[in-house]
Amino acid sequence: MNTSAKHVTSPSNKKTVAIKSKTDTHSSSTPAIEEPSLRFYHSTELKNKTEAVISELESNPDHPKHGDAIANLVAELVEAGMDYYFVKALKQAEIGFVSEKSARLGIASAVKLISSVSRKFIVRMDMDQLSVVANHIQSLGSSK
Repeated sequence: MNTSAKHVTSPSNKKTVAIKSKTDTHSSSTPAIEEPSLRFYHSTELKNKTEAVISELESNPDHPKHGDAIANLVAELVEAGMDYYFVKALKQAEIGFVSEKSARLGIASAVKLISSVSRKFIVRMDMDQLSVVANHIQSLGSSK
């Protein structure tokens, strides 16, 4: 495992935060073995947005709107994941127009609920906590 970290000092709380690089995919408490995983493909636009939001968090740690930006990103990632895992499969299964629309409505409601709940927590996080979320998002990204 190749690990590197960028250290960012937040003047508001006088703490130094280590933001790990993409190559560190496990926490220090997780064994360095390949664990089973399910990932999804999403748009290049969402990948670029993810990189931009995380880069801004790293380069400007004291900006007050990072919580909103991360919450918006998480909502988009949840929506993209639900679409990839469920809606795509329903289309491929050809379950019918009405059934597909009903399923889409249910999934959209679930995404809205998940995004609302996650936003409530994310927007209240401090820089250290937002960095943990950013690290986790980075660890999920794979160029394999």
